[in-house]
Amino acid sequence: MSTNQALPLFGEMAIFVKVVDTGSFSEAARQLGSTPSATSRGVARLERALGLRLLERTTRKLRLSEAGREVHARCLDMVGAAQAVMAASLRQDAQPRGLVRISVPKAVGRTVVHPHMPDFLALYPEVDVQMRLEDRYMDLIDDPVDLAIRITNHPPPGLMGRHLMDIDHLLCASPQYLARHGTPVHPLELKAHSCIYLGEEPGDAHWKLRGHGKTVTVAVRGRYAANHTGVRLDAVLQHIGIASLPRFTAREALADGRIVQVLPDWNFLPNYSGQLWILHPPTRHLPLKLRVLMDFLAERLGGVDGLQFS
Repeated sequence: MSTNQALPLFGEMAIFVKVVDTGSFSEAARQLGSTPSATSRGVARLERALGLRLLERTTRKLRLSEAGREVHARCLDMVGAAQAVMAASLRQDAQPRGLVRISVPKAVGRTVVHPHMPDFLALYPEVDVQMRLEDRYMDLIDDPVDLAIRITNHPPPGLMGRHLMDIDHLLCASPQYLARHGTPVHPLELKAHSCIYLGEEPGDAHWKLRGHGKTVTVAVRGRYAANHTGVRLDAVLQHIGIASLPRFTAREALADGRIVQVLPDWNFLPNYSGQLWILHPPTRHLPLKLRVLMDFLAERLGGVDGLQFS
């Protein structure tokens, strides 16, 4: 008998074990929440499928046949394995444990997520985290990751996830640069400054700002472009020019005065802004180890409550 043929008989095997353990069909039926006749039919179906007589029935008791003893031992193994699976499931529900593999954009991972991970690991000592810092798109179905953090206003169809935070961008410069070159008071004045931009596409050098009831687009230029927020921040700290930075990258340097916001009355609108989402493949039975990490990051980063469906 093949494994596929045996699968429908697992229930009958469990009934057979219970009958042997209790010594009667009636007691087995009581413990299984069934009837003696239904329990007897279950054993009979197993005997027919195997082509073996498993029980010697007398008016006073049941006795295993020679073949029944061997089948009973194998069925005990099956029931034991099933109980172990259920116990593992209960342990998983009771205590998060295991490895979580998460894909995160490099700047977000280093600046936003990583600072909170020591607290997470201390809070959940049986959960390990493997963080993949990748700016390339990683497929949650085909790639070896459990969760993915992405910047997007429109999570991909077919994925489930949670909104963690909104990401806004600023224009920043060092006080030394502004003291030397002047502080712009209108977006069009950026044309006269050294601007540090993303540099991946031609549109990256066209900065759009909204304020005072209007939107202004200005073509900027500069001698330095970099597609990493940490590098652009360092360029600002080196007084090279005015850079576009996500707030999470600029926060510490702004707080201690090493850099200042430029055109604070205007909202900078980059092509690559959006919300920060943590995503996973569609399932309503998310492993506890993933749920606790999602909840932890949502709480730390100020996300909204509840699962969101794209």
